[in-house]
Amino acid sequence: MKQTAIIAIILGVLLLVSAVQAYQLTTLKSKVAEGKLSVGSAPAGASSAGSGAVPKSIQNLPSMVGGC
Repeated sequence: MKQTAIIAIILGVLLLVSAVQAYQLTTLKSKVAEGKLSVGSAPAGASSAGSGAVPKSIQNLPSMVGGC
């Protein structure tokens, strides 16, 4: 294969991937706007869904790590 053909194929694949991602982003934005999906919602059965509690494993972390 010629080098130009390989570059054209790669460019076509990248264009297709970007088009699919643009469609997914548009669909996601419309779902959020309609209220079908809320931003920051946890899946059903999550341990601290909506409580805003900090997990026990990271409660005692120092406020500053290294630096001045």
